[in-house]
Amino acid sequence: MAIEISFTSLMVLIGEITVVVILSLLLFALILVALTALSIRNGRVYFPRVLKSGFYMLEGVVRGLTRFFGISDRDLVTFFIRLQNSMNTKTFETVPPARRAIFLPQCLRSSKCPAHLTPEGLKCQNCGQCTTGEAIVQLQEMGYLVFIVPGSSFIQRMVQKYRPEAIIGVGCIVEVKDGLEMCDRLGIPGIGVVTLKDGCVETLVDWDEVCTMARLGLPPAPPPPAEDRPPAV
Repeated sequence: MAIEISFTSLMVLIGEITVVVILSLLLFALILVALTALSIRNGRVYFPRVLKSGFYMLEGVVRGLTRFFGISDRDLVTFFIRLQNSMNTKTFETVPPARRAIFLPQCLRSSKCPAHLTPEGLKCQNCGQCTTGEAIVQLQEMGYLVFIVPGSSFIQRMVQKYRPEAIIGVGCIVEVKDGLEMCDRLGIPGIGVVTLKDGCVETLVDWDEVCTMARLGLPPAPPPPAEDRPPAV
């Protein structure tokens, strides 16, 4: 009889602990949602380390709650990318450009692109049919390793081969989120830039934003020659 009572008491205790843990996690998730909503509304990230850890622990719960409160999945992932970028910027800036890599999606190129696939990705011919070639030249002049990505597994192979110490990833919102999570797992500071247009062919990106991110930690770019400057008004 005493053993039965002890077993029953143990089950009750376990049940009570389980309820407390579930309620605690739910409360934590609500706090995360509140901080996320406040950060999105004010354009400022509050308690970034708490938010990042919470997203990794309770992503599914947070997604469900944010939907309930009217925050779309895209807004949530966009905020997550901004959070990651803000947290990684300081470390990213300390890495010299020669130890940085940037991965561009193949969908940025023209549908008439003559580039051919190699073991190190697509090799841009700078044919002028899209703006990718000009941007690649600028990035390489900064010192970056630049890759045009044919697939997600390619990124991991190039990271293993070249061992970059910092990465910029350009792509659609899901690809950038996955890439930043991969960087976290590898212990590499990553910066993400989301394309302006989704799709598999002739997508668009804000190259000014890409170059701004690429120049993090670098001296300001020199002013253009006098003859290239717009006339004074």
